[in-house]
Amino acid sequence: MAENTSKDETLLDQLKSVVAKKVERPQVFIEVPERPGVKLLISPNVTQQQIRAWQKQCGSETQKGLDATKFACTVIGQTSKGVFLNGEEVLEDGQWPLTFASKPMLEMTGADRAIPDCVQKFFGLDAHVEAAALAIIDACGFGDTIQTEATENPTNQQ
Repeated sequence: MAENTSKDETLLDQLKSVVAKKVERPQVFIEVPERPGVKLLISPNVTQQQIRAWQKQCGSETQKGLDATKFACTVIGQTSKGVFLNGEEVLEDGQWPLTFASKPMLEMTGADRAIPDCVQKFFGLDAHVEAAALAIIDACGFGDTIQTEATENPTNQQ
């Protein structure tokens, strides 16, 4: 879909306009497999720097190495923006989106800490925690394939 451009606007001007716009991925829902009707609203806007910091928090630089389940819980906990049940957002006190750090969420799971305990208990199975984190990382774009095209440079003359 082409945008309206004035005849005086150059390709460089158009490119500057495109590059000036903030790049942000849309929020996505992920299902919680063993919780019928439950979905998490996820913001897949994560930087490589955030991923590295989370890995470090989860032991990547220790002798034991990265705790994969704790890392998965961190990815889920840090990107979750809300909880939905049967298509409706669950709100704390009827006002605020429910997160893993919300008091009602900690109480219903019997967890003391949002990450990793509450996330892990909410999902119930470590395999589902790790699968959800992989889905989130994929939604962030880390698994995207960038298309390439073999073509001749149109400015080359033969």
